[in-house]
Amino acid sequence: MTEPTPWSVWTRPRPEPRRRAPGVEQYVAAALAVADAEGLAAVSMRRVAGDLGSGTATLYRYITNRDELVDLMVDAAQDEDPLPESARDWRAGLAAVAHSLRATLLRHPWLAGELAGRPALGPNSLRRSESALRAAVALTPDITLAAQALGALHAYVLGSVATQQATRRAEQRTGLTEEQWQRSVGPYISEVLAAGEHPMLARRVHEAEELDPDAGFAFGLDCLLDGLAARLGR
Repeated sequence: MTEPTPWSVWTRPRPEPRRRAPGVEQYVAAALAVADAEGLAAVSMRRVAGDLGSGTATLYRYITNRDELVDLMVDAAQDEDPLPESARDWRAGLAAVAHSLRATLLRHPWLAGELAGRPALGPNSLRRSESALRAAVALTPDITLAAQALGALHAYVLGSVATQQATRRAEQRTGLTEEQWQRSVGPYISEVLAAGEHPMLARRVHEAEELDPDAGFAFGLDCLLDGLAARLGR
């Protein structure tokens, strides 16, 4: 079996940029701009170097390959907001973690897919993980349970953001806002509900209040934190 290549992106010394040449931070910022506007698939070493008027060979002096570039992008995104302040209680601390993560993911639509897999190991990502674990151990001193609580919290945030982003993509694909789309399917839904076979759906359509994404997120987060309190609270 082939031995894995030693991890190097965070440990390898980086050369100083040549006079008037972009440095690592500039390349990463350019890559973030491409990913935010066009998706992560649009990011390539050639594209990033070209956007900065630099040769691709110059970029390779600092960053070995695209995988390293993505790792650096993920870590840079994690450094855009200050760490949540230490809260007086676990609930406020975990809520701050959730809202901070959501804000970052909404700002960078490509990022959720990168954070859903293996953990990010850059210095900014590690500081965020440390801060989140401190909030979780205020709920339970058992580090395994604290990590599981954080896993549940992250899964909720990722799922909530994915739903919101799917709505954005649908609007871009169809050219219709959510309200316009609802009006367009209104006649069909009215016909379906008039048949009387879906009484609960009819109540949902006619009686339920439509929450904006922020309110919906807050409700789901409260439910999750209530569940953690009931399961793990001392």
